[in-house]
Order: sequence, then C-alpha cells, then structure tokens
Amino acid sequence: MNCTALSSTPFLSSSITISDSRKSPKILGCPCSTVRITCSSASPDPPITIVELENSSSLTGGAYDFQRATTSLTQKLLSSPKKVTLVRHGLSSWNKEGRVQGSSNQSVLSEAGVAQAERCRMALAEMHFDQCFSSPISRAKSTAEILWEKRDQPLVFLDSLKEAHLFFLEGMRNVDARKKYPKEFTMWREDPSNFCIDGVYPVRKLWETAREAWMEILFTPGENFLVVTHKSILRALICTALGLGPERFRAIDINNGGLSVFSFNKQGEAMLQSLNMTAHMYSDHIFHY
Repeated sequence: MNCTALSSTPFLSSSITISDSRKSPKILGCPCSTVRITCSSASPDPPITIVELENSSSLTGGAYDFQRATTSLTQKLLSSPKKVTLVRHGLSSWNKEGRVQGSSNQSVLSEAGVAQAERCRMALAEMHFDQCFSSPISRAKSTAEILWEKRDQPLVFLDSLKEAHLFFLEGMRNVDARKKYPKEFTMWREDPSNFCIDGVYPVRKLWETAREAWMEILFTPGENFLVVTHKSILRALICTALGLGPERFRAIDINNGGLSVFSFNKQGEAMLQSLNMTAHMYSDHIFHY
C-alpha cells in the first residue's frame, strides 16, 4: 500500500524549549494539526485516512529546538530569534574572465550576473525581510540593488561584508598568478588559512570581520534579514556561525546567486537550515521558509 501526504497544517508553540533530552518536548497546538493521506489499494475508490500529527517534525524530521545544542555566536541575548538569508552576488566580469577578485571594485556585475540577480529577486519576492545588508563593493552592491528593488527600507552597506583583500594577486588571471607567484598562489589555493603577505593573513582576518558582520546584523532590530556579499566572506560567515576555524575555508562552496539560510535563537546560537540553494537559477522556483 502506498500513502501520499496531501496537505498539513501544523501549529507549534513558539516558546518551546528542551531542558532534558530524555523527555519529549511539550507540543502545544490548537487546533490539533492534521495531515490528509491518500492510501492506494486495489479498490477503485481508495479510502481517505486522516492522521493527526503533533507538528511538522513528524513529516520532515526537523528539530524541535536547538537551545544549548551549539555555541552562542553573540555571547549575549538577542532581542528576538532571527532568520538570515545569505546570497552570493551574481556572475561578475572577473568571474567570467577567471581573474582573482578579492576586494577590488573593478569587477562589475556581468549581463549574466544581472539575470541571476533578477532570478534571486523573483525567487524571494514572497519573502518578508526587515532589512537588507550588503557589501559596498560594486558586484555585490549591484546585486543587492536588484534584489531589494521596490522594498521600503533602504539598503545598509557594511564594510565588514567586504571581500578578502588579496594584494597583488587581485586582477590577475588565475593562470598568470600561478606562473608569476607560484608560492603565494599555491598557498592561497591549497592552504588559505596560512596564506600570508607582508605579515597579513587575509583568511584569518576574514574570520575577524565575519564576526563583526554577524554582530552588526544580529543586533539590528527585526527578525528576518537578507545579506548580499562575496564567496570568501560567505565562507567565513558560515564557518564562524558553525564554530569552524579558517582551516575549513575551502570546505564550503557557494555558487553565484546561491542562497543559504541560518536561524538564530535568542541565545545567539546558529542553526544552518539551507546551504547554497540554487533551484531558482534553473527554474521559476519561489521560496517560502
């Protein structure tokens, strides 16, 4: 017998916490949530079975709560739980040319990148965001302006969302940088946390600025935020939220226009809910979360 869930309407108390992992959390719901399931059989008119479910976790396997399950990023209470959507800028001119971008402002959003940003905007059109934060660097700024079109609040540009500064490598084609600066380029590609120029460790510094960015974002009034920035700082934002060090820099990849979503409880603890979602790049997908 095959069963297919047709619809569900879960109601879950927003104040649920888990204080003892050995006890089932108390679920409050009114009315009780139900899901209608069609069960196929040999009968031409299969019966409809109504099954009562306590909450959406029964269907999705999602967590009830995550208090004390992770480390607080803020070390201070937030005014409310937060949801943060991270977006990488659309394809840039230097992405297309295979150049090292870093913090340079000379790489601009390409025609394909504009189309990607528009796809992001349409995919998020039914989502409410209290505020949009962006890197002030051109390719991210242009993406954010497209994404935030016709929204009421002004864009907020944060220097802490700028891309890593890569010194003399910026603007060089990757193939040329590899030939001219083989030691530095190899270190950047293969051991980025130890990549050093004139005593500066760009990736380690990126971890510091990522923490600064999180503080600025999470202590802003509101509950739902959009953040538009670059791949390297996105890696740092994701890793710092998860308690991972700069040695894990290349453990995460984000596509142009890729979306990642974090939830934070009031204790400042992070839960990564989605990583590098790109369905909207290949279809007319509309996000609801």
